[in-house]
Amino acid sequence: MLNSANNHSHDFGPRGVIDTTAALRAAGIAQTGLPGQTAVVDTGGARVAFIGFAPYATTNNLLDDERARQLIASARQSADLVVVYLHAGAEGSAATHVTGDDEWYLGEDRGNAREIAHAAIDAGADLVVGSGPHVLRGMEYYRGHLIAYSLGDFAGYNNFSTTGSLALAGALRVSLDGSGHPTDAHFTSLRLDATGRPAVDPAGAAAQLVNDLSAGDFGASAAHVGASGEIGPAA
Repeated sequence: MLNSANNHSHDFGPRGVIDTTAALRAAGIAQTGLPGQTAVVDTGGARVAFIGFAPYATTNNLLDDERARQLIASARQSADLVVVYLHAGAEGSAATHVTGDDEWYLGEDRGNAREIAHAAIDAGADLVVGSGPHVLRGMEYYRGHLIAYSLGDFAGYNNFSTTGSLALAGALRVSLDGSGHPTDAHFTSLRLDATGRPAVDPAGAAAQLVNDLSAGDFGASAAHVGASGEIGPAA
């Protein structure tokens, strides 16, 4: 599954969007993120719907509250589980915190990530994963569902800075039960080298940063990454 709801999916104009969609279909890869588009993947045991949102009219628009709720509710009716991706929030090393307010970047309204994530779960989402800030953000539980607000940059190649917190990233694995609540969740700490290539970081700096951000931003609802990478409610 590939999510096209982001600020670069239209860099090569309408022709680029059409060509990307055609290439994905030819490769058997489900796509979400374009207006009205939901990807449904049959795992053999469950139908999982993925819906990507970004703050643009050329994507599923996370700033259009009513339409976003309709898409999630519709997916809820046709799938066993619903996963929502949010390309939301400001960017860069100063954007590690989930503020709880509208966030802006280069004059663009990138939405209130926490408010939108909560609304997605209220509408029927089982898991929410955020992207866009290029840095790690905290994780929290809302109504028993996990929200990971940003996993940082998984990989690059001489295209982004990897200094300081920009070098830290994470890989998230989540198992959900039939009611959409996590039965097992695991976070793997990664560190990017100077070119942007990721490697597992045995020192766990990414997990420590996520724990600090989660506790500071979410308090009692914070998620916590344990010594082995397991994710659970903060003690």
